[in-house]
Amino acid sequence: MRLTENQRQSIKSAVTRVIGEGTRIWLFGSRVDDSKRGGDIDLLIETETVVPSRVGALCQLEGALVVRLGNRKIDVLLKDARTADTPITLAARKTGVLL
Repeated sequence: MRLTENQRQSIKSAVTRVIGEGTRIWLFGSRVDDSKRGGDIDLLIETETVVPSRVGALCQLEGALVVRLGNRKIDVLLKDARTADTPITLAARKTGVLL
């Protein structure tokens, strides 16, 4: 996994602050592969609760992540209790790493 401990903690802290406790955070995509270089940060955030405003939560979360991690490409998927699994969420779980 190509994230530092500080980056992992920053992501966890931002997700907890915006989405709440009890989330699962998956890193997937090229950052999981230690042999690669660069690449964006792909995250799947899962919660068993209903997020009232998913768009608002995603905007807040991406803003918090940019502040904490710097101006880099970050892709965030949010799966709450109302959201059905999609091929990308299934693939993220299968190939990703829990933070």
